[in-house]
Formats: sequence, structure tokens, C-alpha cells
Amino acid sequence: MRHKKKVNHLSRKRGHRHAMLSNMAASLIMHKRISTTTAKAKALKVYIEPLITKAKEDTTHSRRQVFSYLQDKDATSELFRDVVERIGDRPGGYTRIIRLGNRLGDNADMCIIELVDYNEVMLADKSAATKSSKRRRRGGKKRSQEDETAPSTVTEEASDEKSVDDQPVAEASDEKSADDQPVAEASSEKSPEVENADELVKEAPAAEKKTEDTASADEPLKSDSSEEPEKGKEDESSEEKGKKE
Repeated sequence: MRHKKKVNHLSRKRGHRHAMLSNMAASLIMHKRISTTTAKAKALKVYIEPLITKAKEDTTHSRRQVFSYLQDKDATSELFRDVVERIGDRPGGYTRIIRLGNRLGDNADMCIIELVDYNEVMLADKSAATKSSKRRRRGGKKRSQEDETAPSTVTEEASDEKSVDDQPVAEASDEKSADDQPVAEASSEKSPEVENADELVKEAPAAEKKTEDTASADEPLKSDSSEEPEKGKEDESSEEKGKKE
């Protein structure tokens, strides 16, 4: 049982273990990701993250402390110059471990350890997810409807104000129509030529009525003339009867 054993010795002595972790930390800073076993990656995570936190303060003392662990000038300058500018806003968790499965030779558990803000693929996926995963509350539609109705009420109020403002214009138009009445009366007075034409129109129906009256008067005459021959025939028939007798 491993009670109170926080450090994984990795089957190495202290000098060998520190030299290996120093070399791996410098390689991670320079290349931003390395492939190793999961046990070494966990030990490296504990080793390098305090160094990145110290690199946030760019002083001579902090540079000397980091260099004592890394033992590499290029890795130290890269850490203070580029890595901290990109990772310095984080409160911790500067590295990520991605499992790869077991190695073919000795079946060791393999993984990739990398600096978090240098994986462009994952950063692109996160940006796309944040853009597509925007959630809206259910009340958003109601708010939008209220926003749509609000301008309509404002326009209605404005139209009412316009109608109130237009009332004097309507009164003025009524006054104009009242002023125009004498002109209409003057136009209603007919000229003598128009009056003569009206009289002719009136006389035409009267003439038609007269012709109808004369026609009706002639009809009895025709009927009388038609009755006279009949009476003559009756007289002749009576005379013939008398002769025969």
C-alpha cells in the first residue's frame, strides 16, 4: 500500500529522475506537446506547472529559479517570452493529457501531454460550439413581440396627434366650401338658351299626348262606320223577308 507516498519515483534515483523531468519539461516548452507514458506525464505535470506560475512574474529572481529546474537557456527564454503571454491568464491547468492506448512492445499506457492553448483543433471546436450553443430564454419571443407592439403604439399615438393637428385644416376646408356656395348658386341660375331648350323638351311630351288623344277620338268613328253597313244589311234582310211573304 502507498500511504503518504505522493511522489512517483518512476523506478529511478533522485538525480536520474530530476534530470529526466527537466529534459522533458524543456522539450514540452519548445515543442508544445510530447508523447510519453502516462506515469511520466503525470509526474511532468506536477513538475512543470509551478514553473509556469513562477514565469508570470518576469524578474531576474524568477528567471534564475526557473533556470535551476530547466537547465536550458532557450527553454527558459521561450517560457518567459511566448508561453506566458498565451497561458498567463489562466489560474492553473496549463497542460492536458490525452490517452493513446497501450504500447505494442511492453503494453505500457501511452499518452500525449501538451500545453492547453496551443491545440488549434480543439480551440476551433470550442469556438464553433460556443457560437452554436447559444441558448435563449422562453420569454425571448414575448419580449420581441412586446418590442414589435411598442413601436406600433408609438405610431398610433403619433397618428392621433397628426389627426388632432389636422383638425384646423379640416375647419379651413369647411370655410372654403362655405365661401364656394355663392358660386354654386350663381352657376345654378340658368341661361335663357337653356330655359328655351327645357321648354322645347316639355312641349314634345305635350304634342305626343295630343296625337294620342286624336287617335282615341278617331277610333269611335271607325267603329260607327263599321256598324252602319251592318245596319244596312239588317234592313236589306228584313226587306227580302217581306217580299217573300
